[in-house]
Amino acid sequence: MSLRSIPMMIIAFIVYNVVVLMGGGDTADAILRKVIFSLPSIRADAAGARAYWTFTWGDLILLITFLLLFVEILKATYTSTASLLDHGFSMLVFIACLVEFLLVDRAFTSVFFMIMVATLIDVVAGYTIGIRVARRDIGFGGLQG
Repeated sequence: MSLRSIPMMIIAFIVYNVVVLMGGGDTADAILRKVIFSLPSIRADAAGARAYWTFTWGDLILLITFLLLFVEILKATYTSTASLLDHGFSMLVFIACLVEFLLVDRAFTSVFFMIMVATLIDVVAGYTIGIRVARRDIGFGGLQG
C-alpha cells in the first residue's frame, strides 16, 4: 500500500479534532473564533478608525480543508490500484465525519460541517473522475471522448 492510497482529507479531520477537542474548556465556537492574527485595512473611515481583517482557527482549518480537497481531486485523475484504495478510504473518512458530526457536540459546528461536505465532494468527485478517466483510458466501444 502506497502513501497515495491514504486520503488527504483525514488531515483536516485530525486538525479539527486536535484544535477543538483538545482545545480546553471553551466551547467549540469559542475555540474556532479565536483570532490567530489580524491585519488593518489600508483605508480609514471619516473618524480615522480602521477596519481589521481577522484570521481565526476556523478559517485556518477551512483553508487547510480546501487545499487538501484540491489535492484529492488531482489525485482522482490517476488510475491505479492505489486510487481505488484511496476512494474506499475516502468513503470511510466521510462516514467518520458524518458519525462525529451527529454524535459529538463539539463537532456540531459550521466548520466541521464544511469539512464533512468537503469529504463528501472528495468521495463523489473521486468516483466520478475515476470512472471518467478509466472510460477514456479504455476507450469503450472504440469511441474517444
